Amino acid sequence: MRLSLQAVQLIIIIVSIRDCNVDIELIKTFLEVKDCRHFGKAAENLYLTQAAVSTRIRQLERYFGVTLFQRARNNIQLTLAGERLVPHAENMLNTLRMAKQDVALTSEQVTQISIAGTPNTWDVYIHDAISKIYIDQPHISLIAEILSREQLTRQLLERTLDVAILFDPPKVEELKIESLHMFKLIPVTTFQNKIITPSEVKRYIMIDWGTSFINWHAKEVKGISIPAIRTSTARIALDLMLQCGGSAYLPDMLAKPFIEDGTFFEISALPSFERELFSAFHKENENEERIIEIKNLLRKDEPEAPAIMIAR
Repeated sequence: MRLSLQAVQLIIIIVSIRDCNVDIELIKTFLEVKDCRHFGKAAENLYLTQAAVSTRIRQLERYFGVTLFQRARNNIQLTLAGERLVPHAENMLNTLRMAKQDVALTSEQVTQISIAGTPNTWDVYIHDAISKIYIDQPHISLIAEILSREQLTRQLLERTLDVAILFDPPKVEELKIESLHMFKLIPVTTFQNKIITPSEVKRYIMIDWGTSFINWHAKEVKGISIPAIRTSTARIALDLMLQCGGSAYLPDMLAKPFIEDGTFFEISALPSFERELFSAFHKENENEERIIEIKNLLRKDEPEAPAIMIAR
């Protein structure tokens, strides 16, 4: 049986941990304190005493010979050394998790593929894509996650992530970037009054559709009111609009059902925006053949709005 890259990485990590006597639980504790910024809250989440958490952090600091946190009452901050440790610690835990899943695959599930995207790519594409893969590729074990653009790039380069779906792909030589889909962002509102100029838009919700959209928005939609809310996901904007009323740029396939039933109204006075979606994977990925199969499957049909987004 040939070990996967993740399994090999796991062996390397385990050997390293044994050699340096660093318990993986220390790494988990470090990341929990980093997320909570509070020893007491981290202790609650880990089902430990606060003293045990403090002891673990001191052990880790003794090993590295540096201070990882600046400690002040109710204000725990990472030091520069602590900031540098974060990506290594996250990679260690992520690799361990993926390797554990990889070696536990059943005989029917011959391949494991990890797919991740930024929040809005889930709203407009990945939800639908995962359903297709799940139905048409039952022999594949899937890992699906929401990550930031920086995390996507790092994990692709480290080869702990197989496929990333994102709006603004990184320009990195080691990665292969391909266009997946082009869709239209249209301005919609829940208010029936006719809008002539951007300044008349009410309760505007600014959704982050990536760098190119933000730059275009600043040039082409001048005079629009200061956003009541800014968000990185269309799901939050949609919920707010349905519950409280509002206006936003939404993908046409997501807005269409609400326009047809009279809940939303398209703002014809404002321009629309064409947005391209990309896939990215490492050129030396061992699962390249399977990844190509998945990409071809995703390109077969137009993506649909996830049922969870339009169910009311």
